[in-house]
Amino acid sequence: MSVALIILAAGKGTRMQSDLPKVLHEVAGAPLLVHAMTSGAAVEPARTVVVTGHGAELVEAAARDWTDDVDVVLQSEQLGTGHAVMQARDALAGFEGDAIVLYGDTPFIRGETLEAMQAARAGYDVVVLGFEAADPARYGRLVTDGDDLLEIVEFKDADDATLAITLCNSGVVCAKAEVLFDLLDAVTNDNASGEYYLTDIPAIARARGMTAGVVRCLEAETMGINSRPELAVAEAAFQAQSRLGAMENGVTLQAPDTVYFSHDTYLGADVVVEPNVVFAKGVTVENGATIRAFSHLEGCHVSRGGVVGPFARLRPGAELAEDVKIGNFVEIKNAVIEAGAKVNHLSYIGDAQVGERTNIGAGTITCNYDGVFKHKTTIGADVFIGSNTMLVAPVTLGDESMTATGTVVTRDVPEGDMAVARARQDNKTGFARRMFEKLKAKKAKQGKGA
Repeated sequence: MSVALIILAAGKGTRMQSDLPKVLHEVAGAPLLVHAMTSGAAVEPARTVVVTGHGAELVEAAARDWTDDVDVVLQSEQLGTGHAVMQARDALAGFEGDAIVLYGDTPFIRGETLEAMQAARAGYDVVVLGFEAADPARYGRLVTDGDDLLEIVEFKDADDATLAITLCNSGVVCAKAEVLFDLLDAVTNDNASGEYYLTDIPAIARARGMTAGVVRCLEAETMGINSRPELAVAEAAFQAQSRLGAMENGVTLQAPDTVYFSHDTYLGADVVVEPNVVFAKGVTVENGATIRAFSHLEGCHVSRGGVVGPFARLRPGAELAEDVKIGNFVEIKNAVIEAGAKVNHLSYIGDAQVGERTNIGAGTITCNYDGVFKHKTTIGADVFIGSNTMLVAPVTLGDESMTATGTVVTRDVPEGDMAVARARQDNKTGFARRMFEKLKAKKAKQGKGA
């Protein structure tokens, strides 16, 4: 059966102490909302509806940045979770499949868990996701008989016997869309908070002769983010899981706790990552590459056999072919470095094409920006760039050409030629000794005056 996702993302998140909507705070470089949408994508939804409220325009932009295939609706007043879900009714008019309600501030629900809820729908009209809480605290409690769900009781409305229950409500619900909205029509706000609770629907369903059931998951999956400390806990949990997953897939992390992943980092088998490496968004590292200590990678691709670092920075658009070497204190931005090329020391290569087996000497800079426009440097194959060369783009260096140390290249260098562009050296006989003697005498005189 086809499924629709309803993702609730209307909350302000007062405890975040932020002007940014709660669901746009990031874990591993992606908004909480995107993590929730990614989790839901595992069930291949036919429709996705995001319910916005506080900061609606920003939330909508983030949702559409992740996928264009999304409906966005507004909850203009926050009157409870049941009221929020009802805002999706018109968007899903005529939809005949199931609907799963997710939360934009709960980023770690696994796809396998949602699939289990779908499977459970074969035996129940309404399925709720529950978890055994180490500290039930203020969670709503699930009153059950085996896997049958009798009712959900909110903390504010629970008596002592109900509060002793440790099976808690995650808020995630699955039901046929038409049934979900019909049940919500019967929900009232006659409770301690004066809100329309989504959690009322299992009891309403049972009163109508329908069935409700529970699927259980680990408590870690249901982690909701309401404050900065909780955001930090979520980040730590994501990183721990990502490190473990990378190692299980054949990656060597020499100091796992010092390596940080983005939500979309991909590392192939036999990649070696040394300590204190950060992978920001959009990084792919192919099999057998080595990322050395204290390097930072973002929006880049490292091919097989590549070596990056230590203390290297790969910025968006850096594309390294096989067996490329990028050394210490080198920055690469929007540049293609072809197979076997080397940029080993203290260099900046931006908006450039560097050919196969070319060697870039220490201190080389592509001068790519004139204050208004970016310009490209094209370097052929088997080129030798001498140390401290300035390549003033746009400029092209042909295959097997070279530059002398300290050269400023302002025009093209033909294939096989060497470019030399520096002032002629002139030694001033005895000038250094005379200058220092004069300066020392001046300093001594000033010292006496003090």
